[in-house]
Amino acid sequence: MIMIFGKYSKLTIISVSVVILDQTTKWIINRTIPLYDVVPVIPGFFNLIHIQNPGSAFGLFAGRSHLFRMVFLTTAAIVAAGLVLYLYKKTPREYPFLSIGLALIFGGAIGNMIDRVCFGQVIDFIDLYIGNFHWPAFNIADIAISIGMIIFGFHIIFRKIPV
Repeated sequence: MIMIFGKYSKLTIISVSVVILDQTTKWIINRTIPLYDVVPVIPGFFNLIHIQNPGSAFGLFAGRSHLFRMVFLTTAAIVAAGLVLYLYKKTPREYPFLSIGLALIFGGAIGNMIDRVCFGQVIDFIDLYIGNFHWPAFNIADIAISIGMIIFGFHIIFRKIPV
């Protein structure tokens, strides 16, 4: 309980919130939209879609064996989460925005790792497109990781923090 109110309180609150939102939205999609069905939300721009991605970002490694994906991608997520925790611990108090970014990355990594361990694949459901150009489907965990990486990159480039 002390950890929740110490240096890791921001990490705990943000990452747990990301995981809860991510897992809740995936559960809703899994229960309400049949696999591969599309629900238009904003025609010409945004659909809800039910896709199950066995690979990693953009379907990378999707063609590899289930065992390879489970071992490699789960190990990569654990290593990434450990690195994020290390960086979070080393983040000076003068960089509160950076700690938010790291907490978003951590929560997103855990959210997708839960899917991978429980189901062997990740549920993606946000489909953005313009005309025939579709961005690969993604989920709340992916959004959290992307925002966190933008914040992290900003700090590396503009704040000149040591990493």
